[in-house]
Amino acid sequence: MNKVTTYFSESYKELMEKVTWPNWAQLQQSTMIVLVATILITLVIWLMDFASNSLLKLIYSFFA
Repeated sequence: MNKVTTYFSESYKELMEKVTWPNWAQLQQSTMIVLVATILITLVIWLMDFASNSLLKLIYSFFA
C-alpha cells in the first residue's frame, strides 16, 4: 500500500511542479491547429473514398 501512496504523491508533485501548462492563447492556437488538421485529413480520406468508389463502380459496370 505504501507504493501506491508514494506513486500518487509523486504524480501530484510532478503535475504541480514539473509540468508546464499552456496559457489560454497557446491552448487556443493548439486547438485551431488540431481542428484544421482534422478537417484536412477528413477531406483527404473522403476524396480517396469517393475516388475509389467511382473507380469500382466503373469497373463493375463493365461486367454487369
